[in-house]
Amino acid sequence: MDRSPGGGDRPDYAHWMEIPTRWADNDAYGHMNNTVHYEFMDTAINTWLVEQGGLDYRGGAVIGLCVESQCSYTAEIAFPEVLAVGLSVSHLGNSSVHYAVGLYRRDRTTEVAEGRFVHVFCDRETRRPVPVDGRLRTALEKLRRSP
Repeated sequence: MDRSPGGGDRPDYAHWMEIPTRWADNDAYGHMNNTVHYEFMDTAINTWLVEQGGLDYRGGAVIGLCVESQCSYTAEIAFPEVLAVGLSVSHLGNSSVHYAVGLYRRDRTTEVAEGRFVHVFCDRETRRPVPVDGRLRTALEKLRRSP
């Protein structure tokens, strides 16, 4: 059964980055709190958008707004560990993009969580959807999964 919103197989991810856990990520149960997984997904996605897509989140005319996110947790993780975060695009529309995100232990063999994250790109002022084009589209195309 594929319970994963993103596919879940390590080769499915087009880009990887490592993110260390922090002391404050652990909760009262001694593991990384569920909300932190979303922070890691958001960090991987936005790092790609800024570094590869040229997204100017501080003052650019176009911003990406999260309209949907989901996470399935498959293993515990706790500070001090480093996560390998896999990123791919499962759908690239006119103004929206669906990301698949896999969180793994650093060796990429133990899955921690699988996520889905959807951005709609909008005009900063009007908050109305705008086409994804130029350098941003090119960067997102690089993350697109093969059918």
